[in-house]
Parts: sequence; C-alpha cells; structure tokens
Amino acid sequence: MRVRLGPDFGWMWSAYAVSTYGTWIAFGAFPLIAVNVLGSPAFAVSLLDAAGLAVSATVAVALGPWVEHRAKRPVMIAMDLIRFAAMASVPVAYALGLLSYGHLLVVSVVSGTAGIAFSAASGAYLKHLVRRHHLLVANGRFEGTSWVATAAGPPLGGALVGLLGPVVTVLADAVSYLLSAIAVGRVGGGDVAAPRDRVTRLRAVDLLRGWRFILGDRVLRGLFLNSIVVGGLIMATAPLLAVLLLGEYHLPAWQYGLAFGVPALGGFVGARLSARLVARHGRHRVMIVSGWLRSLFPLGLAFVGPGIPGLVTVIVVEGLLITCMGVFNPICATERLQRIPADHTARILSTWSATGKLLQAVLMVIWGVLATLTSPLAAITMSGVLLLATPLLLPGRTHWSAPEPASPAQDVRVA
Repeated sequence: MRVRLGPDFGWMWSAYAVSTYGTWIAFGAFPLIAVNVLGSPAFAVSLLDAAGLAVSATVAVALGPWVEHRAKRPVMIAMDLIRFAAMASVPVAYALGLLSYGHLLVVSVVSGTAGIAFSAASGAYLKHLVRRHHLLVANGRFEGTSWVATAAGPPLGGALVGLLGPVVTVLADAVSYLLSAIAVGRVGGGDVAAPRDRVTRLRAVDLLRGWRFILGDRVLRGLFLNSIVVGGLIMATAPLLAVLLLGEYHLPAWQYGLAFGVPALGGFVGARLSARLVARHGRHRVMIVSGWLRSLFPLGLAFVGPGIPGLVTVIVVEGLLITCMGVFNPICATERLQRIPADHTARILSTWSATGKLLQAVLMVIWGVLATLTSPLAAITMSGVLLLATPLLLPGRTHWSAPEPASPAQDVRVA
C-alpha cells in the first residue's frame, strides 16, 4: 500500500526534484567551460572541483549553528535564491564577455556553501514535516528521485551542450533553483527553529558541537565514519575513471555517458525496495547486508579493459554498486534523523555534509597523485581494496535500537 505523506511533503519533494534535475543537467558544465571557453589547464580544472568542495564545506560548518536557530523554510528559500543568483551570473558574464576562471571558482564556492546550508535546513524541516515512522518512505522517495535525475540529467545536458553550448546548462540549473524556491514557498503549516539565548554570542566551541554529538553516539559515529569514507573513496576514483575510459581506452563520449547513466537506474530500484526490505528483514540486517555489498562491487573496476567488454564491466559493476547504495542511503538518512534531537538537526547535518565534502576534496588530490605515480587503473584498484574494510565501521546491533537522544533545549515550532 502506497503511503500518502500529504501535499506539503509533495511540494518539498517537488522542490528537491526540480533542483536535482537542474544540477545533473549541468553536470560537468564548469569543467567544460573552463577548458573549452577559458582554455584552463588540467590542474586548474581539478582545482576548480577540489577548492569548491573544500572552501564551501569549511564555510558551511560555521553556517550550521546559524541555520539551527532559524525557521527552516525561509533559510531554504534564501539558499535557493542565492544559488539562482550565483549560477545565473555565469551566462550573464559570458554574454558580456566578462567570464573568468576566478568567477567560476567563486560561483562554485557560493553555490556549494548554499547547497550544504539548504540540505541541513531541509533535513531538519523534513523531520518536522513527516511523522517519524514515515521518514524511511520519505527518504526513499528523495533517493529514488536523485538516481533517476542522475540517469536522465547528464544525457539531456549533453544534448543541450551539443546544441547550445555548456553555458545554457548552467542557466537551466539556475532556473531550477528559482523553481525550487517557489515550491518551498508553497509548503504550508508551521516551521521549526531551535531556541537561543540572545545574550550569548556564537563561540568557537559551538562549531565543534556537531562533531562532538556525532562521535558521542555509537550508531551515529559508525554511520558517519562509514558514509564519509565510502563516499570519499568512491568520489576519488570518479575523475580517474574518466581519464581511464576517455583518455586511455578512447571510449566515445556517448558510451561514457551510457556507462554512468544506465547504472543510476539501479539506485531508483534500490530506493523503491528499501522500505519493503526493512519491513521484511529489519533495518539493521538490510543496512549491514547492503553496506557489505556496496563495499565489494567497486573492486570489479580493477578488471575494466578497453572496448565493449570494458564498457559492459563498468555498467554491471556500477549498476550493482548503485543499487546497493539506493537501498542503504535511505536507511542511513532515516536512522540519522531519528537519532538527532530536533534542536540539533541542522547543525549536525551541516557538519556531516561538510566533513564528507572536505574528505572528498582531500582524497581526490591524494588519488590524483597516486594515479600519477602508478596508473589510473592501479589507483582505482587501491580504492576498491580499501573499500573492503569500510563495513567494519558500521554500528553493531546491540546499540541499534537506542531511542532518540534527549536534549535540554526543545525546538520551537513557528506557526
């Protein structure tokens, strides 16, 4: 039986969907612009990705407490409008002949920071909007939407780039944030914000509370370490796989797009199955099994070769990996939301996301050096071997059913 989550969730889901599709339509637009329009060297292109991740994540850690003490819908709308303005500035500057590498770098940082703040606010608001026992269904719908957008967005964006150039996809991304802000504005009902002592200023120790809370809870600590390490190791190999397939094996661009578009459909399937599997086998068992499986499959990329066999290998390996991620991710997101007190949700989610992005930036650089010293395939294989150990970080069953922690300060619901 399909669970109905109400029209307010529908508007929030619509906001997420439209901005996610916009993001994936514009996937790879900045590197394309940097190379084809600005003539930037390879190091500058890599720096664009790594610096954007690192700086935005660092700034977002400080934004966590700020988001925590404010009503969440206005924050979400403001972050969407900031992303709209930042992304829209790129086609405007291009039309005026003023676009520069520095401009792209600033936009990357601003949009990345606003994205983390939006995610923190939306996670806290989702906990307020959806009943506790429906969170897994809600997160499953978000996860499924994300993977469908991952499958459909890049091919559509590639077609737009071929017809009109990479700048038009950035404009499409900008418009998606404007539409997202409108959808969030249509959400009715109350809001939520944590109380704050007006006399007390933000102190440096406040920025560390997100990490202290995560590391102080055994389940959250295990999920946190597992998710950021797995995400970092997988993302570190993404540029190397592109170099391997496009540079060394000379795959056509459409085959490269196919290698990542088709497997993303597995994420949609996994997300749809997640709640059903939990209902039948239990949350902990499904998470452990899917967590182990997603650590095994990436090692299959060590056997990728040239030609059609190599393409098929990538599609099969990535498809199995992403299907397991589609099952795992909604359970992880739900357990995380259920264990965090409402007045700490935004701070902890921003800390979680920012730390993951920082680690991704660091590992991208390290794996780039490894690939230079060895080869892209050898570096990808090293990542696959290390991933085999990551399930050991997952929490054990004995601590799994602990209730949501109490908090001395309760959240304030704003009518």
